[in-house]
Amino acid sequence: MSDLSYADVSALLQARWPEHKIEPSLDRVRRLVELLGDPQKAYPVVHLTGTNGKTSTARMIDTLLREAGLRTGRFTSPHLESVRERITLDGEPISEERFVEAYAEIAPYLDVVDAEQEHPLTFFEVMTGMAYAVFADAPVDVAVIEVGLGGSWDSTNVADGTVSVITPIAVDHAHILGADPVTIAGEKAGIIKTGGTTVMSQQSLEVFEVLLRRAAEVGSQVAREGIEFGVVSRTLAVGGQVISVKGLGGEYDELYLPLHGEYQAHNAATAVAAVEALLGASPESDGRVTTELLQAGFANVTSPGRMEVVRQSPTVIVDAAHNPHGAEATAATVSEAFQFEPLIGVLGCMKDKDVYGVLEAYEPIMETVVCTRNSFVERSMPAEELGELAAEVFGEERVLVRPHLIDAIDDAIRLAEENAVALGSGGVLITGSVITAGEARSLLVRKPKGEQS
Repeated sequence: MSDLSYADVSALLQARWPEHKIEPSLDRVRRLVELLGDPQKAYPVVHLTGTNGKTSTARMIDTLLREAGLRTGRFTSPHLESVRERITLDGEPISEERFVEAYAEIAPYLDVVDAEQEHPLTFFEVMTGMAYAVFADAPVDVAVIEVGLGGSWDSTNVADGTVSVITPIAVDHAHILGADPVTIAGEKAGIIKTGGTTVMSQQSLEVFEVLLRRAAEVGSQVAREGIEFGVVSRTLAVGGQVISVKGLGGEYDELYLPLHGEYQAHNAATAVAAVEALLGASPESDGRVTTELLQAGFANVTSPGRMEVVRQSPTVIVDAAHNPHGAEATAATVSEAFQFEPLIGVLGCMKDKDVYGVLEAYEPIMETVVCTRNSFVERSMPAEELGELAAEVFGEERVLVRPHLIDAIDDAIRLAEENAVALGSGGVLITGSVITAGEARSLLVRKPKGEQS
């Protein structure tokens, strides 16, 4: 396998069952990590689940732990542009060479598991095994792991989190996880483990009850947003916001967060509590978490594809919101942080999502919506079909259909410029799915040479 290229490995991974095709079982991935020597037990794990905010919160935790002097591994999904984004060491995606090596190292064991099991390992299960092995080999001081889907039977759940983080739970993947937040919470609570600490972002009372019941059953300590920790205050600032956070070990003031949106302030508070839980901060101890550490860490936080400004004149924003809960947060953030007149939307959605709910969230802030389609033909909604739904919400006169994303972006930029009430007042928001955000980003963000894959 030593002569494999990066393209070869990518093709081998893509040939496996895709991550949206679910066969709920941990048998395959448990057998894989067993053959690999259980690499996921070689380091403490911060394990994240939830409906929205997982990746941003994971990136914040990663950045803060690196600021504290720890070597980190981070596993998140899905990726925006390159599959290598999913496995990072010290905040950077592993190289193509290391990606190929990691696959080659576990390939013989993939063959064994594939032969033993009723179904072969899926794309996501192989990626999980690669990540755990890479982190053990590095070695890392701590791994920050985001679930792919759900919790209990997600392949990442062969690891036991020292800290389990539950970001806000709402309805998404209803056909797999359940049609209401309480049912979904029961699935996601599966990452709460004996002897660990569970950090819970703000939830409905019914969801809190489900999570607290699980924590009590397994003997996990809990920290709840709004009770043990939370956002004390936030003010808008150039390029983001300044927040004060009540943590488990005290209050931390004047933290500049270079990200837009109230939801990012709440993600930051959750990240602080998770880092405190891992490093042992409490009101009785000085611990290793200080205001200075948090100020330095948060100043370096990035969240690509989340309310990310990728162009000026007119301002073009890329955002990965793909369900009504996320779209509502994005709409509120755009209204708070920008004064676009007009805002033109570019929307490309997956057909298995609550697209109507997403359209309803954006209707009040978008003057016109340009309906398009990303390249994931198997799952993405055809632009014409999206346009028909949009016409029901927006009215036909406010809807354009452009099947190709690049044409949709061009027309949106033209409309934002032509209809601007003042020079530069128009804006464009490209959203609807992670894949749409990633493809738009690859069209609009110039990368340094060598970072194209």
